[in-house]
Amino acid sequence: MATTAFGAVSIVKQARKARTEHDTLRLVDAAVSAAAIVTGLAILYRELKRLGDDDVLLG
Repeated sequence: MATTAFGAVSIVKQARKARTEHDTLRLVDAAVSAAAIVTGLAILYRELKRLGDDDVLLG
């Protein structure tokens, strides 16, 4: 989780720099990286939800 948060901060910085420099390729790279982080978090959420569904104590 901490690595993901650090990556998100890095992506925001990269996107801001790309936007000020009008660098389309770096902006696309930042968008793809952000999509990868969102996908990873969605998979983590799904797995944690499945784990909770299987556990009798968690409900």
